[in-house]
Amino acid sequence: MTASVDVKSFWQTLGERATGLTLVTARGAAGPAGFIGLSAAHVCAEPPTILVSIDDKTSALAAVMESKHFAVNYLPASAQDLVAIFSGKGGIQGADRFSPDRWQTLTTGAPIYKEALGAFDCVVETLQRVGSTNIVIGSVVDLLSKGAGDPLVFFRGKVRTLSS
Repeated sequence: MTASVDVKSFWQTLGERATGLTLVTARGAAGPAGFIGLSAAHVCAEPPTILVSIDDKTSALAAVMESKHFAVNYLPASAQDLVAIFSGKGGIQGADRFSPDRWQTLTTGAPIYKEALGAFDCVVETLQRVGSTNIVIGSVVDLLSKGAGDPLVFFRGKVRTLSS
């Protein structure tokens, strides 16, 4: 059976599920790179494994593929400015998006947002291409968790806080 679902309807239906906003980062030869990710999920806990979906058009894909690592940063409600910056709406490009006072590294060298509610530092294990998307599965080699704070969420095409 072939799919007859149009892309607009597909995205609209996906938008009916609230999802936490993540910032996926890596450090390639050209420096740090990142993108706002809506498709980050755990695969299993033993061993700790995370997956992210990266579209072919995402500029950070090259850094992930080259470095063989990535980090998934769970964004707090206070990070709405990062969403604008990493969505290309802030006018800031490339490594300029990573001001040193807001970032740290753990084991792999992938940028970790200091104010993240939680972050997973991962080494790429598997890559599976589906259509124009790369499903990247990574082994978690380090992590951090704040244990407090409210998240940013994406729902019906808008960035929101839990109180909005």
